[in-house]
Amino acid sequence: MSRIDRSRLPVPGADRPFHFPRVARRRLANGLELRAAAHHSVPIVSMVLLVPGGSAVDPPDRPGLTSMLVGLLDEGSRGQSAIEVADLVARIGGDLDLDTGNDAVVVSLTTLDRFFDTGLSLLHEIATVPNLAPHDFDRIRDLRIERLRQLKDHASAVADRAFSRALYDTHPYGHAGFGTEAALSTMTVAEVRALHAALIVPEGSTLVIVGDRPEGELLDAAARVFGEWTAGPASIAIDRAAALAPPPARPLARLGVVSRPGAAQSELRIGHACAARSTPDYHALLTLNTVLGGAFVSRINLNLREDKGYTYGVRTGFELRRGIGPFVMQTSVATNATADAVREALKELRDVSGSRPVTPDELSMAKDSVSKGYPRGFETVSQVARAIAQLALHGLPDTYFEDFIPRLSAVTADEVTRVARKYLELDKMTTVIVGDLDTISPSLGSLDLGEPVAVQVEF
Repeated sequence: MSRIDRSRLPVPGADRPFHFPRVARRRLANGLELRAAAHHSVPIVSMVLLVPGGSAVDPPDRPGLTSMLVGLLDEGSRGQSAIEVADLVARIGGDLDLDTGNDAVVVSLTTLDRFFDTGLSLLHEIATVPNLAPHDFDRIRDLRIERLRQLKDHASAVADRAFSRALYDTHPYGHAGFGTEAALSTMTVAEVRALHAALIVPEGSTLVIVGDRPEGELLDAAARVFGEWTAGPASIAIDRAAALAPPPARPLARLGVVSRPGAAQSELRIGHACAARSTPDYHALLTLNTVLGGAFVSRINLNLREDKGYTYGVRTGFELRRGIGPFVMQTSVATNATADAVREALKELRDVSGSRPVTPDELSMAKDSVSKGYPRGFETVSQVARAIAQLALHGLPDTYFEDFIPRLSAVTADEVTRVARKYLELDKMTTVIVGDLDTISPSLGSLDLGEPVAVQVEF
């Protein structure tokens, strides 16, 4: 008979030390930085090319230009078609991924170790000599315009765009990276080619390689393939540091609204621009957010979902970037509960820095929920490679991930209260509501947020 007492949950043991792989570095003569780490669990190699810039470098009249460029990178290179490139990736057991973020473009390829050299050459080819053919451009542009037309009917997409515009206005973070129908309709393949020449260059970029080989061997292989990469003539200039400029001190409106007549639900966004990823308060902010709205048992979710029944779920997050990123609370609620939901959410944001500071139990829960599963984020070669790329993007030390849990563990309740007061400034926040204004407008005056201001949203 088992002697295990099944009437009580087992007591968690102490956290085991987490060790992140050693990162070796090398800078090539062309300005490309190489970073490599050995990962010997499986014979797989992952390559990540990080190009700083992202959608923040889009010209003011061409939102979506960077995303359009990245969308064309896997549409063929060196005269080969998209199907031929996809076949090459499949033949080496590869997984190709392209991503356009606010701050960077990422081109990554994971493949079997025995195809490492082939994979490196393919990654180089896709990033540096794409076809950028007119017929591919026209097809992708038409697909994107059609997607934008569909997104107009998605309240969540409307709310996201309205929130960014309300916070950032003309700042590089103020537009949607996917672009607008007006910008895409007048965009040309020549503009995409000009951006490629200016943006995808070795100087300032970082190539990360993680695989089942010694670090030196990984670096040597990368140097052989990428060492001859040179920047060609560029007809336009881009400002990779544009997003580092301060955002507007105040949002366009304390209460922004977008009308959706007859909507059964209201989409809500509450927040403000508050911190960059490099902030020394990152660990305390992460703890604060877990208590506030970053977990299912967080305060706001327990209030709006479990207690009041206004929503199926609500979450908060600090979307930290190279520049000043936003804190945002987002949810959808029943139309007749709109004002009450906003009131309760603002109350939770206010109370956590004042009348209801984080309790010892909440602090312990928040730390455990983050730290216990933390090593799972570094199990695969691609996870490790992307993590190293994040170190490069945000200028973080190589020891950052090993230091993470000790620094998280050292966060105190007083620190959480301090960062709540510093970074949750209600008088600088905007509340954006996308919903049936005819129904909810009479109740909005009770929120004491001023007159509702219509936010113009472009798709």
